[in-house]
Amino acid sequence: MSDFISERKKRIQEFKERFLNIGKNKPIDIPDGLFVKCDECGAALYEKELEQKLSVCPNCGHHFRIGARKRITITVDPNTFCEVDQDLTSTNPLEMPDYELKMESAKKLTHQNEAFVGGSATIFGYPCYIGVLDSYFMMGSMGSVVGEKVTRLIERATKDKRPLILFSASGGARMQEGILSLMQMAKTSGALYYLNQAGVLFISVMTNPTTGGVAASFASLGDINIAEKTATIGFAGARVIKQTIKQDLPPHFQTAEFQLDKGQVDLVLSRHDIRPTLAKLLLFHGGQHV
Repeated sequence: MSDFISERKKRIQEFKERFLNIGKNKPIDIPDGLFVKCDECGAALYEKELEQKLSVCPNCGHHFRIGARKRITITVDPNTFCEVDQDLTSTNPLEMPDYELKMESAKKLTHQNEAFVGGSATIFGYPCYIGVLDSYFMMGSMGSVVGEKVTRLIERATKDKRPLILFSASGGARMQEGILSLMQMAKTSGALYYLNQAGVLFISVMTNPTTGGVAASFASLGDINIAEKTATIGFAGARVIKQTIKQDLPPHFQTAEFQLDKGQVDLVLSRHDIRPTLAKLLLFHGGQHV
């Protein structure tokens, strides 16, 4: 019996020394940003692996938000993007408090002058004009400069008769610019009318989120409307709509799949499939290699 007790004490002591003696076991130093938590399934994802998967969760398929520059990089052919109108920047026409501070903060965060980046490029060798809204710049809101940059890109595509691709990621019109922001809905839509009259292809790609004035204008006017998986698409927020109409909303309201079922979009694609699908559409509509 005494031997059993002695052996038991020995094992307990060994356990304490190996696992409970904090002084002898140094904590592991894990660098910040090494892992990212998925907002959908809560999985801890290795950041480098997530980058390789185009910021799509390998466990649940959730599509993380990405900036305009990264979107362009994963969509167009390497070293073919030529940006235009990059020097345009907003003022404060209504003299809204703190608007300049918010703009400067957004510029530092994204290294851009505005929430829209556009220019010419090729996709699998097919030339096009491409523009992307950046949700990291004041939630991709459409102010007077964003509307102007979108319109100028549309006009370039019309003049050169080159296909236009616009990626939307926006919370809507920029409230700090009031009516000057809201009028961009009409301006961009009017420019698309002339693009259509010229017989030029326009592909709209709606990413998460595409809402408000952007969803109610150029984002919904594509000859082909594509939604990225897990994107939220709609005008007003679901909570606001429910409070207004005093009715329960359908399941999965404003999801990409819901919009496909109701005919608002033509395709719902994973981020991995967008680039090759765009190339096929450009080829199908008469694209020529450069």
